[in-house]
Amino acid sequence: MSVDIKTVKRVARLSRIAVKDDEAERMANELNAILGFVEQLDEVNVDNVEPLTSVIPMTLRTREDVVTDGNKASDIVANAPLSEDNFFLVPKVIE
Repeated sequence: MSVDIKTVKRVARLSRIAVKDDEAERMANELNAILGFVEQLDEVNVDNVEPLTSVIPMTLRTREDVVTDGNKASDIVANAPLSEDNFFLVPKVIE
């Protein structure tokens, strides 16, 4: 992929960044160099590489996956100005 001056100016306009012509040419060269480095990553064979969560082997702590309501409904509505049967009461906004 190659970035030209027209693309740099378009991205600068979308980003609301003022870019002069000489700066646009320099930025195009720098972006092309960066994209060249990124393209080198495609050459690396990562077929048999396992994803890592850490550089040292460790197991993550887990908890039992149980669905509960939290038994906190009364605590949650305690600070509400108006509530009824553990529901928030709000003024009607739709006629």
